[in-house]
Amino acid sequence: MERTLPQPPAPNQASRAAQVSVVVIGYNDAAHVADAVRSALAQGPVVREVVAVDDCSTDGSPGVLAALIRADPRLRVIRRATNSGGCGTPRNDGIDAAAAPYVMFLDSDDVLPPGAADALLAAAHRHGAEVASGLCVRRELPGGREVPWQPELYRKAQLVARPELRPRLVHDTLCVNKLYRTDFLREHGIRFPEGRFIYEDFVFTARMLAAAPRIALVPDTVYVWHVRRAADRLSISLDRSGVANWQARIEAHRQSVEILRDARGAGGKRLARAARTKFLDHSLRMYTRELTARGAAYQREWWALTRAYLATFDAADLDAAPAPGRIIARVVLASEEPRDLTRLKQVAARPARLAPPYPRAADATPVWADDLPQVTLEHLLVRPVRLLPIAVDGELRPAAGGSRLTLRLRELYGRVADAGPATVDVELVHREGDLPGLRRTAAFRAERPGETWVAAVLLDLGSLDDGVWDLRLRLHFDDGTARDTTANAVAGPGLLRRTVVPSRRRGVLLVQPYATQAGNLSVRLAPGIRGVAGVAKRRLTRLLRSAGGAAGR
Repeated sequence: MERTLPQPPAPNQASRAAQVSVVVIGYNDAAHVADAVRSALAQGPVVREVVAVDDCSTDGSPGVLAALIRADPRLRVIRRATNSGGCGTPRNDGIDAAAAPYVMFLDSDDVLPPGAADALLAAAHRHGAEVASGLCVRRELPGGREVPWQPELYRKAQLVARPELRPRLVHDTLCVNKLYRTDFLREHGIRFPEGRFIYEDFVFTARMLAAAPRIALVPDTVYVWHVRRAADRLSISLDRSGVANWQARIEAHRQSVEILRDARGAGGKRLARAARTKFLDHSLRMYTRELTARGAAYQREWWALTRAYLATFDAADLDAAPAPGRIIARVVLASEEPRDLTRLKQVAARPARLAPPYPRAADATPVWADDLPQVTLEHLLVRPVRLLPIAVDGELRPAAGGSRLTLRLRELYGRVADAGPATVDVELVHREGDLPGLRRTAAFRAERPGETWVAAVLLDLGSLDDGVWDLRLRLHFDDGTARDTTANAVAGPGLLRRTVVPSRRRGVLLVQPYATQAGNLSVRLAPGIRGVAGVAKRRLTRLLRSAGGAAGR
């Protein structure tokens, strides 16, 4: 049970004035650092100071910061004499310099939403907590689509008296959506790894959790993480083109697990297991989805690194993970060389899909492959239909008067046939905003009884706005169950290519069905000549970046 302490009355705004130091770190980010600093200063009187640590920038950042100092004396600037190569050292400089009782962190290309500092500080005061944490949203730019980060943790306000009482805390490895009591960090020596250490948040967060703080959770959005995938220079963590990024992620995770495991009491071991489970369900799945886009040399090195690291996991670590990550891990451990990458990519998708074949061992137990009978899939025989990794292939053929979408549902060890495929709800959802989409329903018919079922629907793509539209499916079965999923984008003659079709609204419409990184079927729409030019420009940008990445490797 959580320990409880007498709760003081909630402090008013005046008693929380000048309680927070916001540490903003940046390097050669003159285009964005002013917005970050202003968002911190705009938190109001709760912020005593903003400490901007310039990691020896060579662009216009010093001039931008100097101008901001003249506008608000709460800003202090620390300019490092040499570049640290990472994010940890400048954040440590900020911890050392912070003069307020509480500290929080902000990256130069992100922003704090209004009221963030006050919401966190109020929760910390209310509960006597050393740490307060709130919701972070990833804002994809330039479109503006926002995706919440680890929303399950922040559905309601609550106090976690000890981290091991909420093991899911290890899933939120961000340091920037949290407020820390400054003396707590200093007393426990909680710091970031120095120098060029990618995924420094992992280690810092593990050190924080190992110190067993009281943690107040709030449902408020307290941080906006800007994701600029089209930027000329990707952030350190987003640049996953080289296998060194995966190696760095493994090392950061390994250190985090050791820190948690070595914490005093049984709670550390519980958190360490939760961290390994998160690695299997998040990191392993994310990188597996990208494998087919990498070269053979990368795939071999990635496989060897992953296999060696997974060999340090206990069987109980694997058993505790959700099925997709567990299956991927067991396939990697069972094979010395990369194999079945396309099939593994589908298992790594969200929701997971298991593509055929569907072999069985001599005792009829479902297995991954005939030559890997040790990788068993017996859970598929008892797993609820709504959670099964059902495979649906999708073919979209653009045409005037209606684009034909054909969906092919595959059997899965008798479970699909037993449930009885009935209908499928088809929905196209705009990726970058809350725009009206398309919804259609189609009936399944048996194509090959007991093996595949087919449904087809015509879609008026000309009625949709420009941009990327993701395909979502809800499968309905005769037994009353349903399964939400996506469709695997099928490649073949006449498929996954740009097509110009007539449009009443725009004259002509450029339609591009394509496979996402996870292999899901999506479609990109653009009007006329402008659309063609835009697609060509994006393709050229991708080719140049790919060539640059290859040269760098």
